[in-house]
Order: sequence, then C-alpha cells, then structure tokens
Amino acid sequence: MGPDPMQIMRIGIDARPYGPGGVGRYSQKLITHLEKIDRVNDYFVFLRKENFDLYQPKNPRFHKVLADYSVYSLKEQIFLPFKLCQYHLDLVHFPHFNAPLFYWAPFVVTIHDLIMSRFPSRGASTLNRVLFFLKYRLYNQIIKHAVKKSIKIIAVSKFTAQDIKDYFKLSEQEAKKIKVIYEGVTIPQATETKIDLLERFFLYIGNAYPHKNLKFLIKAFQEFLKKHPDFYLILVGNKDYFYQRLIKKISNKNIIFTGFVPDNQLSNYYQQATAYIFPSLYEGFGLPPLEAMAYNLPVLSSKAASLPEVLGQAALYFDPGDERDLLNKMELIVDDQNLRDKLKSAGQEQIKKYSWQKMAQKIIEFYRK
Repeated sequence: MGPDPMQIMRIGIDARPYGPGGVGRYSQKLITHLEKIDRVNDYFVFLRKENFDLYQPKNPRFHKVLADYSVYSLKEQIFLPFKLCQYHLDLVHFPHFNAPLFYWAPFVVTIHDLIMSRFPSRGASTLNRVLFFLKYRLYNQIIKHAVKKSIKIIAVSKFTAQDIKDYFKLSEQEAKKIKVIYEGVTIPQATETKIDLLERFFLYIGNAYPHKNLKFLIKAFQEFLKKHPDFYLILVGNKDYFYQRLIKKISNKNIIFTGFVPDNQLSNYYQQATAYIFPSLYEGFGLPPLEAMAYNLPVLSSKAASLPEVLGQAALYFDPGDERDLLNKMELIVDDQNLRDKLKSAGQEQIKKYSWQKMAQKIIEFYRK
C-alpha cells in the first residue's frame, strides 16, 4: 500500500539563500537530509537564478521552483507571497527570519540569532544613516511578524530560544511554540591541496562584523607577541568592507589576513594551527568552533551567549571583554601540551552531539505536528 493521500503534505522551503556559509549552508544541509529520509511528503524548493543549478533534486518528491527575488528586498516582500500561493502549500519553512509580511498561510521559521536586534549599530552596516534607519525599521517589522505569526519557531539553541522569549516579551503560552533543534557539524573532508604554513599560529575563520570582536583579539595578540615574537595570528575571511576597515588599522607582520580561502585548501589551516580562537560577543549557535573541533584543533572560546551551551566542556573559555584573561588562556594553551590533547579529545566527543541528519529528522517531526 502507498502512503495515505490525506497524510501527504505539500511543503515549501524558501531556499533562496541556498549555498555556502551561514543560512545558505543550513538550507542546503536541511534539504539534502530531508531528501534522504522523507519519501512521503511533496517538497517545493524555492531558489534564485544564481543558485538554481546548484541544487539538483535526488528524490522524486522534491521539485525546484524559480523565485528570483533577492533576500531582504522589496521584491521578496511583494512577489514571494504570490509565488508561494501558486503551489497550494500546506506549510512553508523559512530557514531565516525573513518571512514576507503579506504571507499569512501556515509557516514555520528558523531563527538563528537576534544579532540585528541586540547589536543595531550603524558600525555594523555599510548603509548611510537614513537607509540604515529605514532598513532597521523594516527588519523589526519582519522579525516581529515571523515570531508572532508563525505557527512554530525553530531556535538553534536554548540560548536563542530564551533570547526570543525575552526580547519579544512572549508569555509562557506563546513561548511554547518555540522548539530547540540544534544544527549539525560537517565532518571535514581530506584536503586536496597541501600547503605548508607557518610554524606556530592561532587561527580565526569567519567574518569581521563588529560583534565578532576581532579588534579585541588583535589587541590581546599584540600583547602576547611581546613574550612570543615567533607566533602569528591568521585571520581567514573574505576581505569585505569590515575586514578592509580592520586591515587599514593593522601594520603588524605577525597578523595575516588571507582573504577568501577555498574549501580544498582550508583544512591546511585547521590542521597546522596551534589553536582556534573565537572571541565573539554574540552567537546563536556557534558553528565555527565546532568545525575546528571536527578538525581535531583545540579551541579557545569566548564564554558569551550560546557558546558554553554548544561547546560544553570541550573549549577553554575566556571573558570576551577582559584582555588579560584571553592573554592568560593563550599562554596556557601554548605551554600545556596535555591541555591541548584533552581539548582535542573532548572536542571529538562534543561534535558527536550535532548531526545534520538528526536535525532533519526532528524537523520532519516538527512539520507533522
């Protein structure tokens, strides 16, 4: 017997960010693993022109649909609701907060963090004052709509769930619609391109947005160099406006900005570093340090936001506002081989808690409810 047609759902996934990094990777991993485990429901995957060919369905119940509206655009707000309605969907999953204001059919939303709510600084934007104000007002309307009108909310950590509840002043009853479903960690592939890097260095991989706290990291590292002049700090990330702003202020040869590094070379940096440092002031989940653990690299992490929850006992923590504390922890991790080995071992255990397949399975159960 085939599936009961009354039980088959038509589910839409807004995969317009589909691709590498952040929400794009979350969308990609979610769809990949849903394809593997759901042979009952029909899925409609909405993509843009730029990533339409990146996704090729492997499950006959998955169909891709062109919805070429930029994320955070006016077109998204006006035209995406009509596009979604054409497919008579029982449910739409927005893997980010930007559910269109005029979409009123049943939807669930994943909220990864409230960074724009908690750090609404113009320093974190390239827009002028007026445009920033307008964008921020619109952002507030959209995320409030997502929180209030969604039938369910997926939060990527307990910290994010509590943050949503506190920021939007949800009652205990309203907060019951929030479900914590952790993200997964991608187990690294063997590198294709071998590169010999520096002898001793700390590593940071990620963007340079203000809440990432890189100025603080650089200042502490410059102090660290006084006792360890042979050490380097390597920061890997696309040299966008925020990195360029940082680079202009730094003239130390021991601090290296690599720019973008392709995936087939990235594992060299993880494998050859002394430790990974993550100084962030705010994270909804904190995937980068988990990925460092997957490469068997000891992790030094800020003890802010979700990071202690997600990294558990597998990181050496520091106060992200206390330069002396970070300096002491850098000294400790460099001098103590036994500590580094313990952190590596703990990291290998910690990453077992996070699986993209497990995430997809929980999300399917979420859809059914």
